[in-house]
Amino acid sequence: MKLHELRAAEGSTKNRKRRGRGTASGQGKTGGRGMNGQNSRSGGGTRLGFEGGQMPLYRRIPKRGFTNIWRKEYTILNVDDLNQFETGTVVTPESLKEAGIVKQVKDGIKILGEGTLEKNITVVAHKFSKTAIAKIESAGGKAEVI
Repeated sequence: MKLHELRAAEGSTKNRKRRGRGTASGQGKTGGRGMNGQNSRSGGGTRLGFEGGQMPLYRRIPKRGFTNIWRKEYTILNVDDLNQFETGTVVTPESLKEAGIVKQVKDGIKILGEGTLEKNITVVAHKFSKTAIAKIESAGGKAEVI
């Protein structure tokens, strides 16, 4: 089979309806828009969320809170996830990404203290919880803040 021999499966594609092409087409004259009114005209219709002049839902519902534009979002990781590394290695955000443990480093990596760590490793991250530092150091490792 060659590229120029490729065809769509039978019945999988349809031609679009060509409206307003004369009375014989079956979709001529008004083109399926009816007789008169706002929606029959070109450029007719209303904007999204318009409720005919009634106060729209998105304005009726009370608004609460605010969005902090300086908020930092950390990728969280537990101490238990670090057992994949060999003893004596230095675990950095780059090595975590290469190993596939972390998909993306957002504003940094925070290590939390869930689980146990059995290996002596040096962990370099942006933030640590107190329990995470305690567990890393009790395993003989080191926690370094970037």
